Amino acid sequence: MEVNQIMMNKAYKFRIYPNQAQAILINKTIGCSRFVFNHFLSLWDHAYKETGKGLTYGTCSAKLPAMKKELVWLKEVDSIAIQSSVRNLADAYTRFFKKQNSAPRFKSKKNNVQSYTT
Repeated sequence: MEVNQIMMNKAYKFRIYPNQAQAILINKTIGCSRFVFNHFLSLWDHAYKETGKGLTYGTCSAKLPAMKKELVWLKEVDSIAIQSSVRNLADAYTRFFKKQNSAPRFKSKKNNVQSYTT
């Protein structure tokens, strides 16, 4: 007798009520993630126009330590959030080249929905 096994993923969503210091850290993290995403998006676009090939996640993530040394304020936030924004950009380009999505766009500070991934 064969038993079909079903894999289920479970997710939780919580509403948070941060104090003032936590809210400042969250806003800094969102801003740094947006900055890193936009910075590497411009580098990726420039490399694509110059060579016809974009960058890879590996080349972008290898530039992060030097970027942190140059821009000290990037060290104040969670490093996983910054790495995730680079990963999200690489995934966005992968979906673009597979013709699943349109080209990645720059992230705006004026967008009402701001988030980051850790």
